[in-house]
Amino acid sequence: MTRHPRMLEPARWGSLELPNRTFMPPMGTHTANADGTISASGVAYLVARARGGVGLLITESIQTQDVYDLPTGSTISLTHDRHVAPLRDAVAEVHRAGGLISANLTPGLGRIMPGGPGGLPPFSASDCPTLMDPSVRCRALSTEQVEDILDRFRAATRRALECGFDAIDLHGHTGYLTDQFMAAVWNTRTDRFGGDVRGRATFATEMIRIVREEGGADFPLSMRISVRQGFPGGRTPEEARELAVILQDAGLDVLLVDAGSYEAIDYSFPSYYMGDGVYLPDAEVVKPVLRIPVAVNGNLTPDLAEQTLAAGTADFVGFGRMVIADPDLVRKVAEGRPEQVRPCIRCNELCIGNVVAGKALGCSVNPEAAQEATRVLLPTPVVRAVTVVGGGPGGLEAARVAAERGHKVDLYERGPRLGGVLEPAATPEFKRELHRMVDWWEGEMARLGVTVHLGHEVTADAPEVTDADAVVVATGSTPWAPPVPGADGLSAVHVLDFHRGAHVGPRVVVCGGGLSGADAALELALDGHEVTIVEAAPQIAADMVVHNRVALLRRLAEVGVRVLTGHRVTAVGGDAVACEGPDGPVELPADTALLAFGVRPDRDLPDALADRPATHVVGDCVQPSKVGDAIHAGYAAGAAI
Repeated sequence: MTRHPRMLEPARWGSLELPNRTFMPPMGTHTANADGTISASGVAYLVARARGGVGLLITESIQTQDVYDLPTGSTISLTHDRHVAPLRDAVAEVHRAGGLISANLTPGLGRIMPGGPGGLPPFSASDCPTLMDPSVRCRALSTEQVEDILDRFRAATRRALECGFDAIDLHGHTGYLTDQFMAAVWNTRTDRFGGDVRGRATFATEMIRIVREEGGADFPLSMRISVRQGFPGGRTPEEARELAVILQDAGLDVLLVDAGSYEAIDYSFPSYYMGDGVYLPDAEVVKPVLRIPVAVNGNLTPDLAEQTLAAGTADFVGFGRMVIADPDLVRKVAEGRPEQVRPCIRCNELCIGNVVAGKALGCSVNPEAAQEATRVLLPTPVVRAVTVVGGGPGGLEAARVAAERGHKVDLYERGPRLGGVLEPAATPEFKRELHRMVDWWEGEMARLGVTVHLGHEVTADAPEVTDADAVVVATGSTPWAPPVPGADGLSAVHVLDFHRGAHVGPRVVVCGGGLSGADAALELALDGHEVTIVEAAPQIAADMVVHNRVALLRRLAEVGVRVLTGHRVTAVGGDAVACEGPDGPVELPADTALLAFGVRPDRDLPDALADRPATHVVGDCVQPSKVGDAIHAGYAAGAAI
């Protein structure tokens, strides 16, 4: 019997019968062709998730007008008739894969655009400040221009219906143009599109009316709003409830809820710092006042999704980044194999990070994401004996892929556990998804017949190497510290040793403000330690994706971590850490100096095997980097054997 009966039961999304209560919320992929048509990779991405059993796929935001916004060059559009045929074919492919699909339509970005047509400021509901530069005011749309946007929305709706979509979803959240009309902080209009909550909702209710007129009274229609916008002057719970009822009465079938805005970007794309069920409080705000179903997502796991449905907090549960990480999530749960779901580690690096940077969507843990059309693992024509040295993310992924293709794989790890640097890094509760990732790999090793050898050091002349047909070297990195006096003393503890259980005192100075140092500081402060971070650079966690960094800095401030940037550690004593800052020397009382200066590649085995054929070197032993880089390199190595 399944552990997730509510999640897997059929349910109605308006007049549309879904096979289960799951949906994929709209997520940008930046895979569209430059002319706004959907690409082959975009189609394959959707089809993979349809095959994976998601009850309803909702597309990324589809542009409905390109007059008052600048074209992005990588977003699906329905602004012209030429966009219809490729999208119609995509919808047909999803249907052939057994899926249902809704078109997410957006009338524009407004004030969050870096600029508007003609090199002038962007348009918005009113002359509110632009996001990129608050000293620059938006151009307020005239009543005639708003009506023109709605006329163009009507034309796009007709095209969406011509494509054969099963439903339409309206983009009304995260501070995009529709949200700008609905929010008092951005809408100071005096015509029929402004005023009180009902007046500010007119732009949205007009779009609802248009869909009803074009698609019919029973055509499935949903909309997503931000219940909490997350900044002073943003939407209140009372306004959110009133707005939700207005939208329901205007003709919505389902209301999707979330939180955040570009002013509170960490809520729009919740990272691992924010825990599970980030938007459940928002569902609880509006659910009691509505007759129509409520849909929610935001760091849900299958178990939490089941609990949410059973408690009546929501009627549908969404998996966004989780089905980027594993498109087969729902099917695996339905087949009683939830432990085989590849977890999303909520790093935001290659999904949200790529899209914000204008690149095509990727995934740190799933190298095939948005590349399903080209990255296909085919059975090997010749079975080879493969030795993988190193049980970190790069080595584990290489072993998995090679074994998936049919090779005989032995994996050797010199330590007592698999996971490499992930194993100690996953000790804080907010990083438990990393533990789940290691658990998943362990399950894959067993499922695929990989022989795992723990506590086994491999040398260049060992038979494990010389007798193998192919070798993958993933020996990782070693801790590094500058020649600071006292850094080898009893009061100095390396960050990895701390994660492995080394004792630290009540007062801790973290020497190094990279990601590992900052996360360790947060973990220590949450455990009650007095913590100071010392970093030579102008800011901590500088190479971290911005959405996560905002959440990290907020959490560090909440727990009272002191941050000293522009300071260089000069000595570690028995009860203090000496630093040099812009205003001269500083002495910080400390029981423990936590060394988080960084790591260097472990090059011994890679250099010894440099001339050996059929040898692949991946991960931190090439160049210390992020977990996604190691996983992608391991995937490529396993696929190349």
